[in-house]
Formats: sequence, structure tokens, C-alpha cells
Amino acid sequence: MRLQLIDFLIIVAYLVSMLMIGWFMRKKASKDKESYLMGGKKLPWYLLGMSDASDMFDISGTMWMVSLCFVYGFKSIWIPWLWPVFNQVFNMVFLAKWLRRSNADTGAEWLATRFGVRGPGVKASHNIVVVFALIGCLGFLAYGFVGLGKFLEIFLPWNVVQPYMPFHIAPEYVAHFYGIIFTLFAMFYSILGGMHSIVIGDFIKYMIMTVGCIAVGYIAMTHLNGQKLNVPAGWDSPFFGLNLGLDWNNILPAATKKMEDDQFGLFGVFFMMMLFKGVFASLAGPAPNYDMQKVLSTRSPKEASKMTGFVSIILLPIRYTMVIGLTVLGVLYYNQLDLSVPGGGTDFERILPAAINSFLPVGILGIVLTGLLGAFMGTFSGTLNAAQAYIVNDIYLKYINPHAPTRRIIYMNYLVGVLVVAVGVIIGFFAKDVNSILQWIVGGLYGGYLAANMFKWYWWRFNAQGFFWGMLAGIIAALAFPYIFPKTLPLYVWPLLFVISLAGCFVGTYSAPPTDMSILKKFYSTVRPWGFWKPVREAVMTENPSFVPNNRFKLDMFNVALGIIAQSCLTILPMYFILSMKLPLLVTILILAVIFFIMKKTWWDKLED
Repeated sequence: MRLQLIDFLIIVAYLVSMLMIGWFMRKKASKDKESYLMGGKKLPWYLLGMSDASDMFDISGTMWMVSLCFVYGFKSIWIPWLWPVFNQVFNMVFLAKWLRRSNADTGAEWLATRFGVRGPGVKASHNIVVVFALIGCLGFLAYGFVGLGKFLEIFLPWNVVQPYMPFHIAPEYVAHFYGIIFTLFAMFYSILGGMHSIVIGDFIKYMIMTVGCIAVGYIAMTHLNGQKLNVPAGWDSPFFGLNLGLDWNNILPAATKKMEDDQFGLFGVFFMMMLFKGVFASLAGPAPNYDMQKVLSTRSPKEASKMTGFVSIILLPIRYTMVIGLTVLGVLYYNQLDLSVPGGGTDFERILPAAINSFLPVGILGIVLTGLLGAFMGTFSGTLNAAQAYIVNDIYLKYINPHAPTRRIIYMNYLVGVLVVAVGVIIGFFAKDVNSILQWIVGGLYGGYLAANMFKWYWWRFNAQGFFWGMLAGIIAALAFPYIFPKTLPLYVWPLLFVISLAGCFVGTYSAPPTDMSILKKFYSTVRPWGFWKPVREAVMTENPSFVPNNRFKLDMFNVALGIIAQSCLTILPMYFILSMKLPLLVTILILAVIFFIMKKTWWDKLED
């Protein structure tokens, strides 16, 4: 353990400041439900964007990315397309403003603007999206909980802590114990201060993380200093063919074993599957989690678009400076890092904490640790806030106590927050590792989500019955597939999952009449989507001949294509910089400059509410 007094003081100062923020924001947050859950919809877009970026900069995900970068090199920039990471581009270009125009407080409440509040399947569609949101939130809470515990084990070995504890903990549960301790801190400030304390805490965390990431990048460049990394040929190129073409056999056989376990060998097929799934998932819009809550919390549709676009710009270069920096240190000093796990084998997710613990100087170590702990707390608090919103807004106020006074609503948020955290921690105890949870969420659960949520934007005939049965079929299949295909990567069975969900959508849709035309006309004229809306468009224009329909499909798709290229460039930019690859770096900067110039005219200047 290399933590010194100054490192401890930095961490303690941060934790105390988070508690103080929660305490001082509690009065402002308790004004009403909207203030608690959404900051009163008065927070500026750049603060919400920074908060959203901070929530995405989590410990578990960063540990996973460093392990991927170590094994797959520059080709690892494509693997986060599993989410897909480029859904932010679709949101930025058009979906965020469509969502914000509803003026809803949650994704379930948004459904009332699309399907109404009465009719076949309306109540069921509302309930199924609440169920999905809560399953997803609990999964992400467990995901962060497991990653945090694994991270802290490196810095606080249990044999050092045990003498001061009045109880004994089995080695396999040490990570869970650490996770619980810091979960309590995150729970306190997020439950008390709501969205206000979350956004302020995320801002502070982002500033700390920026300093830490730059420091890690500088330290890696100092250690590299012209040395040649002992990696397979092609490791420093993002390009690939049908196969990865990375041969670790004579360098590090454990890396070959990880590639076999990951099942990414036929990378060309894997990439096409990610792209195919990713486009559909992105067209479905934001999932009902902290990302959607930040979009709904913006002041206007125009600011919602700016907020989601800002996220990639401030997140990717900073985050990947740390990722490539720690990867370089891991490759250079692999033999000095203890990556072994009980029972044999190598855990590459331990590279991040091991490299930080081994090579960061006093003070910088404290800053980076504080930033990463804050990253966990930010992701955790944002996810918790989303879960609270769904339970209180869409269950308690809708079915149990619709006329609850503000004080009762706030107390319910407190109670729900504690219960959600408890359940998330329990789920974390049953999780094998970070990657297993991540793969299930992005490859399974979200695969069952996307068919119904894609149709709701673009097809007028799609109704509440179709939404319910499509979601139900997808969720049941997603929960069952890990047992039916236990050794198969969830992404590879996603097409079957998608077909099952599609069948549910069509059967449900045609088993009931279309949504009432008055509801469809209001939705179409307010949200102004493009897609298959011809009967509704004609009805709206008959009543209002001055209405201008949305004919921006081609322009939006053009901007999406440019945005995905720009996002990829922002990801690989710090990797070229840290490794001093001057020509690729220059080409990447030029591509970014051209895209920013074009999108200033084709997107930014055309933003509207």
C-alpha cells in the first residue's frame, strides 16, 4: 500500500465536501418533485453535459477499457460500440430535442404523450418501461459496486485493514465490503440533495478527473521516453480485417487466453454485429437511465441537443488519456504488476489499480484516486436518481398516493433511495465480474429494449399494446438467454432476441386499434419527428396548413455519419499523442477540424426548439 498522508487527506476532503454539498442542497432540492429529481429544469446545458460525462466516466468501465486497450491495442476503441457509445451522436443530432419537447419527467411519463393515458395496453406499456428502467438501474448499480470493490482491494489490502476490524470477512467478499462503505457516502449526498447536489458533485469530480488524467498521460510519456512497447504487430493500428491479427502467443499467453474468453476473434463479424445492433439501439433513443434524466432536465430542446453533443467532446479525450496512459505503464512494467487471481489465472481488469498504485507519485495518486472514487459516486448517484424518479413518479404518485404533499414526496424519495441501494448491493454479491454484468446489460437487456422503443418514434400505427408486448418479449428473452446460451457472447444471440421482440411488437400492435388520432396529432405536431407518419401528417396539415413537417432525415443522417467519425477521432486522438505518433495525430486533427467546420453549418446553426 503506497497511500501517504497527503493522499488520504485529499480523499477525505473530497468525501467530506460531497456530504456537505448534499446537506446544503437538501433545502433547495426539497422545494418540489421537479426540483429534487430534475433541478427544476433550470440548470444550464453545459453543467448537465459535464454531469452526464462525469456519470459515464466510471471506475468499472475505465478498468474494463484499460484491460481491453492492453490486449487489443488501438482496436479496442471499437469495442465500446457494444453500448453503443455512438448513441450520443444520434441523441445530439435529433433524438434529444425530440425527447425534451415532451416536457415529461421520466421515460414512463413520456409514454403518455405518445399513447395517451387511457386505452388498450396504455397502463401495461407504462408499467413495462418502469420494470425495464428499474432492472437496468439495479444492474448498473451492481456493475459500479463490483468495480469499485475490485479497485479498492489493490490500495487497501485486507491483511492491512483486518487488524482494525472487529469482524472477519472471507477473501472473496472483501471487494463487496469496500463497495458498501463508499456506496453509503454516495447514497447520502445524492439522496439528500437530489439533482442539484448530483450536478455540483459531478462538476467537482470532472475537474479532479481532468487533472488526474493529464497527470497519468504525462507520467506515461515520461516512462515511455522513446522505448518500444513489447506488443504484437498491428497493436498500434485501429484498422482490422476479418480477424484481429494480434498474436500474443510468444509475448504474453495470458492475453491470448483473454481474447479466446472474450470471443472477439472474428473481429470483422463482431464489428458488423455491433454496428448493426448499435444503429437500431441508437434510433431507439436514450434508455431510461441517468442519461435520459439529464436530457429531460435541460431548459429547452435546443439545450438538450447541445448538452448531448458536449458530452463526447469533454469525455472521450480526457478519459482515453488515462486509458492509454495506464495501458502504456501496464505494457512496460507488466511483470511488476500482480494481476493474478485466487485459483489461478490473470485478471486484466486489475491493470488500472495496479498501475496507479505502482507508478503515480504522492499527491497525484491521491488526486487520481479521488477522481476515480468520485467517478463511481457520480455514476452511482445519477443511476440512483433515475431509479428514484421511476419509483416515486411512476409508481407511488401514479398508483398509491396521487395527491401526496411535497414533504411526503421528498420523504418517499429518501426511503426509495435507501431500498434501491440495498437491492443493488445484494445483486452485486451474485455478480461474477464487471465484464459479465456489462455484457448482459448491453448485449441482452438492451437488446430486448430497442425494437419497441425504435418503433415508437418512427411508425404512427405502433400502439401501446405493441410497445408492451415488444418490451415484455424482449425482457423475458434477455433474462432467459444467459441460461439457454450460457457460454455464448450475448451480442451473438442478439439477432434472435431482436426477432423475438419484433414479433411481440407486431402481434401486439395489430391486436388492438391504432392510438387515438387526436393524441397522435398532438404528439406529431409537438415532437415533429420524421418517419412513417403520413396519415397523421396529412391530418395535422389539414387542420393547420401552415405546419411545416420535418424533412431533415437526410441531413440528420449526414450529421450522424460525420458525428460518429468525429467521435472516433476524439477517442483515438490522445492515444496517438501519448505514443508520439505524429503523422496519424496530424491527420486526426485535420479530420476533426473539417468535421467541426461542416457541422457548425449543418447542425449547430440549425438548432431549434
